[in-house]
Amino acid sequence: MKNTEAMLEALIEAQKAFDNNEVPVGCVIIKDGEIIARAHNQKENHQQACSHAEILAIKQANTKLNNWRLNDCTLVVTLEPCMMCAGAIQQSRISNVVFGLSDEKFGAYGGCFDSNIIKGFNHYPYITSGILSEQSQHLLQSFFQLKRKK
Repeated sequence: MKNTEAMLEALIEAQKAFDNNEVPVGCVIIKDGEIIARAHNQKENHQQACSHAEILAIKQANTKLNNWRLNDCTLVVTLEPCMMCAGAIQQSRISNVVFGLSDEKFGAYGGCFDSNIIKGFNHYPYITSGILSEQSQHLLQSFFQLKRKK
C-alpha cells in the first residue's frame, strides 16, 4: 500500500473524529502492505488525554499481532505526532512514520521539535511528511471554524 493510499484511509478516520466532535486526526498502521489497525482521536468521547489516534491504533496493532513490538510497521497519521505519541512510536519500535500536516505547536518530528535528533534512544523511526497535507489542513481548519462559531 502506497503512502497516499494509506493517508486516504487515515483521512477517513479523521472524518469520523470530526463527525463525533473530536479534533479530526486519523491514523492507520500498515504491516506487509495491509492495514492492521485504524483509529481516530477520542479524547472527548473517552475523557482521557491519552486517547490520541496514534495511541489507540498502536494498542489495536499490539493486540492484532499479539506483540508490543511493531517492527516493520508503518504508522500513517493525518497530523504530525505529538511528544506523547512519538514516545509510544519509539517504545513500540514502529519503523516508519508518515504524516500529513506539520504541527508547529505540538509536533515531535520537526514541527515544534524533532525527537529523532535527541541522542541516546535505541530506536528512531524513518519519517515522511507532507502526504496529502492540504486535505488534513482543510479538515482541521473546518473543525476549528465550526468550534469558533458556537
